[in-house]
Amino acid sequence: MITLDNVTKRYGAFAALDGVSFEARPGRVTGFLGPNGAGKTTAMRVVAGLTPATSGRATVLGRPYATLPNPGRHVGLLLDASAQHAGRTGREVLTLGAILTGVDRRRVDELVDLVGLTEKEANRRVRNYSLGMRQRLGIAHALLADPEVLILDEPANGLDPAGIRWMRDLLKGFAAQGGTVLLSSHLLNEIERVADDIVVIGHGRIVAQGTTDELLMGSGTVVRSSDDAGLGAALVSAGVGVNPIASGGMLVDAAPEVVGRAALQAAVVLLELRTGDQRGLEEMFFDLTSDTAREGVAA
Repeated sequence: MITLDNVTKRYGAFAALDGVSFEARPGRVTGFLGPNGAGKTTAMRVVAGLTPATSGRATVLGRPYATLPNPGRHVGLLLDASAQHAGRTGREVLTLGAILTGVDRRRVDELVDLVGLTEKEANRRVRNYSLGMRQRLGIAHALLADPEVLILDEPANGLDPAGIRWMRDLLKGFAAQGGTVLLSSHLLNEIERVADDIVVIGHGRIVAQGTTDELLMGSGTVVRSSDDAGLGAALVSAGVGVNPIASGGMLVDAAPEVVGRAALQAAVVLLELRTGDQRGLEEMFFDLTSDTAREGVAA
């Protein structure tokens, strides 16, 4: 279990995280989504004890990460695949990790085989690894102590299609055995395939969260009209939730007949009115984050 409770992280007047609260539960893969600069990496670093929160509390397995006894035995981290000693071989990186966490060194051979590194690759210096090989090594390191929790930031970067499918199966299997997975990725199609729950962040705030099925169902009504602002105001005054859609129109938390009555009373012409089912993750993501995207800003 990973829990963030009203976590805020400020750098001067800038709030990288602003009252962030969510849970990643055992036996489930939680996809953590947001544009560049939204706060995903900052939130993961707070959970891992690498960045102190200004306020709020983040816990793993019911405790702050830093207070876990030998935390590497309980939590597997992959926050930056490039942060590996370039002069060591992949096998040396894993062996040192095993020594530090008290894991039997025979586990190294198991992990090298599990992540698909050949014997030759395992004995190659990390500086000569491709990005995909570094990701495989990072995932092996995260799994080294057979942890209960995995926190992975963009683990699919550099993996080929076969590698992405392998990672998807690996994470599903880990969760199926009761493990907790918090996964950040820009590969929305992969998140849609592997995640049981989704948390979407923008400008340091949670803009949506729920099960994947709930979010992709897009319950409610999609409406476009001759006067979206006027119709939106009428719906809000009637106590109906309204979310603008980036491409135009609104997603309304009400049945179509409710929207139709509000349009009639507001004398607004409807151009489109349909239930909001069968939304894809990409469509949902852009709808929710269009106002919070900060392309080119570090997360």
